[in-house]
Amino acid sequence: MNNYGQSPVEWTVVSTGIGPLLLAATGQGLVSVVFHADGPVREKALGQLRDRLGTEPAESASGLLAEPIRGLSAYFAGELREFTLPLDWSLSTGFNRQVLRELATGVPYGTVVGYGDLAKRVGQPAAAQAVGAAMGSNPLPVVVPCHRVVESDGGLGGFGGGLETKRRLLALEGVLPEPLF
Repeated sequence: MNNYGQSPVEWTVVSTGIGPLLLAATGQGLVSVVFHADGPVREKALGQLRDRLGTEPAESASGLLAEPIRGLSAYFAGELREFTLPLDWSLSTGFNRQVLRELATGVPYGTVVGYGDLAKRVGQPAAAQAVGAAMGSNPLPVVVPCHRVVESDGGLGGFGGGLETKRRLLALEGVLPEPLF
């Protein structure tokens, strides 16, 4: 039995300017965004969703995913600056969820925040490294904008989708110049 009763988990892969993204949603909202979602990465992500959510994800580009697909398309076209999608936070818990929720609501498009500053915002000023771990565990990258979290010295910091993907997202939002390639 899954945690969602009759609510299925739907998934699809969409093409974007940063490569294919796997999107998954439950009846509660968007639950997962996975970078570089070709072949083995897609299969691994689907297996993890199956294990964590207790149900077999079904492929669908409509239904639960119609609005997330529209929103991401508008974001990558430079037409959307704030996601207002319902989110299912069930893949994140505790401190990580607290940090990611603050990030989702408190760091607007076109801005960046330091790991330490984000730690202070959630009342844990000594937890900059833990904030980094929370960014690495983010099940909803792009929509919950972990690409907007940078090092206090101006360095990009890490990024689960790779630093080139982080650069592209920050360039899309006008924080960095467009890459020269």
